[in-house]
Amino acid sequence: MTLPGPFGTPTRRLTAAVIAAVAVLTVALLGASLAQTGTGELEIPAAGTTTVLRLVVVTALAVHIGEIAGVRIARGGPLPRRWSVPAAVAGCAASACLLLLLAMVSGLKLSTVYGLREGRLFLVTANALALAAVCAATRRPALAAGPLAVAVVAEAMRAHPEAYTPAIGIALTVVHLTAASLWFGTLLYVLRTMRLRGGGRDVLMRYARMAAWVFGALAVTGTCSTLRRLPLDGVLTTAYGRVLLVKLALFGLTALLALTARRRMLRDEDAQPPARVELSVLAAVMVVSALLTVVPDPHWLLP
Repeated sequence: MTLPGPFGTPTRRLTAAVIAAVAVLTVALLGASLAQTGTGELEIPAAGTTTVLRLVVVTALAVHIGEIAGVRIARGGPLPRRWSVPAAVAGCAASACLLLLLAMVSGLKLSTVYGLREGRLFLVTANALALAAVCAATRRPALAAGPLAVAVVAEAMRAHPEAYTPAIGIALTVVHLTAASLWFGTLLYVLRTMRLRGGGRDVLMRYARMAAWVFGALAVTGTCSTLRRLPLDGVLTTAYGRVLLVKLALFGLTALLALTARRRMLRDEDAQPPARVELSVLAAVMVVSALLTVVPDPHWLLP
């Protein structure tokens, strides 16, 4: 007989996972088109497929980076099965698919795409994640931090091809992507650890202390990036602005849930329920963040 865990019975978990997967795919495939409705912006070729693949890449980074941090936070005691290897492999495959998709959409040969800036960065990300998977499979999985850092920088460079102060945009994105990966990935690992141990308030407390710094980094870098890329008159008239508003709303909800969980911990109450909801909302933030990397950059659209 299987006892229900903190995430519900196995049947309920499977049902919730299927519903969540369908919702994620629907938003990823249709989100860009819906956000561009009435904006007059040109449709992005293969926007839905690109969003799904981008989501796989950022999720892979979050799971792997979060696992490295989570192991340190969990300290002694039993640890959950590692997801870093399959995550890195999935991210590597998604990056390779993005490279192939770029060749198909642009109508160029693959050898030509390799010479493009974006193509080279996709290749760097794929190779870095492949190396991270190899490192994670060894006895010293923390060595994967190096290749993961390369992947994060490559993703930040790909997201900022502009000619105006690109170094600032890249630096902001590196910090933002790393912080987002730590928030989502580490919380996922901590909750899995708590489920395995049947508790672990001390683990969640250590995570909460780290999350406070992560939240601050996200808020500062996100605000600075928005001010650089989105003019105020484009908030409602561009797809980027609309998607960003959704992300901000989800980010605010996540912050409230994190505060609720922290308040419960300080009162010696069970903080896992709000933390699990927080994780679900963070997953939605990841989907919206992937959308932001696909919709047109408003800097080039507005005077």
